[in-house]
Amino acid sequence: MAKTLERYVCQNCGAVASKWSGRCAACGEWNTLVEEPAVQAVPKGLGRGKGHSIEFLPLDKHTAGEEPRTATGIAEFDRVCGGGLVPGSAILIGGDPGIGKSTLLLQAAASLARRDIRCAYISGEEAIKQLQMRAARLGLADAPVDLAAATSVRDIVTTLDGASPPHVVVIDSIQTMYLDNIESAPGTVSQVRASAQELIRIAKRRDICVLLVGHVTKEGQIAGPRLLEHMVDTVLYFEGERGHQFRILRGVKNRFGATDEIGVFEMTDAGLVEVANPSALFIANRAQNVSGSAVFAGLEGTRPVLVEIQALVAPSPLGTPRRTVVGWDGNRLAMVMAVLDARCGLGMAGHDVFLNVAGGLRIGEPAADLAVAAALVSSLSDVPMSADTVVFGEISLSGEVRPVNHADQRVKEAAKLGFSRAMTPPWPKRRDAPLEIDEIGRLHELTDLFTSRSSQPT
Repeated sequence: MAKTLERYVCQNCGAVASKWSGRCAACGEWNTLVEEPAVQAVPKGLGRGKGHSIEFLPLDKHTAGEEPRTATGIAEFDRVCGGGLVPGSAILIGGDPGIGKSTLLLQAAASLARRDIRCAYISGEEAIKQLQMRAARLGLADAPVDLAAATSVRDIVTTLDGASPPHVVVIDSIQTMYLDNIESAPGTVSQVRASAQELIRIAKRRDICVLLVGHVTKEGQIAGPRLLEHMVDTVLYFEGERGHQFRILRGVKNRFGATDEIGVFEMTDAGLVEVANPSALFIANRAQNVSGSAVFAGLEGTRPVLVEIQALVAPSPLGTPRRTVVGWDGNRLAMVMAVLDARCGLGMAGHDVFLNVAGGLRIGEPAADLAVAAALVSSLSDVPMSADTVVFGEISLSGEVRPVNHADQRVKEAAKLGFSRAMTPPWPKRRDAPLEIDEIGRLHELTDLFTSRSSQPT
């Protein structure tokens, strides 16, 4: 006979404890342990039933007449997915509340449905009338998308396992789904894990592309067990600041394409609009002849992106100066400032430092080190950077500027947008570059440029 036990499951990391405590021993979060019933079966091998044999197919056998991907018609969304939606795949999309996840997926479903690709949108958070009102506001009222308001995974799986299932299904959201054979509330670790497993199983068996919307925690991670991100094929994060109209769709996992790709959208009254050339948009309103500003030639996935990095260095009246960073890694900023102090002799220890990446974009690559250093030195010396110059390069702890990948793509993007000079690490292909190259081998060479400019008479 099965024996029912009580257990406590952390809603942040999924760790299981035999008794309740205020703090999870695995992840260290407070008040995340929730009591959930568990059924422990008496071990009897694999059970009384006999398993079925597994059918194997050769690797070189292809199914004729089937397209490997289905393009949604939204180029930025297709770029992040690797070229389109793969039949039988599961895609998890997370983001802050109100960032535009439901809007993006409703637009994608409508675009597919208008090309005679059957799509279903199942919402556990909104009624059908609310979905219709949103579609009318976005100009999608005439799209033949099947709408439903349901939260029972058993009902959803039964519907999708019918004679003619849809090609694409949107589940909004996975935290609202529940299985009636699990005695816990929707959104708990057990419900999220089991619900996702059932939906992914039906997607693989019937070749349905399932798009799962996931809530995020205050740290920006998708809520629920970490196992959820391992179960799906693709994980996308929808990012953006409420004060900016730009939205960034970033791929962090993709079994069918490249990771770290981004898609750029602009939030308007008519929904999300694609931004074909984000570099021109990020630097469009850049102020001229202002100290503390540098243009960084970055690379997001396979796309070069130019973005403005702003810095403000001011004397601090406090005993512990403030360090405020938006859009970059704070630990990386501390390292760059330490190298500037130790290798270049700049006294920045008693200054407040504020760093911002304009446009709401978040940069993660080390190639931004040199651009951040240029913005800091520019603000400290009150000498503006040249308006026609872009900067990129990685800084080592010895003060050396190291080469970065795909420098030619960064330079070509800068030349296309009208820049005439690039400040780069030592680069063997400088003669073939479409603009003038200033090689920076050591960090003190950068600081010497600003020192010489500040000493010139105005």
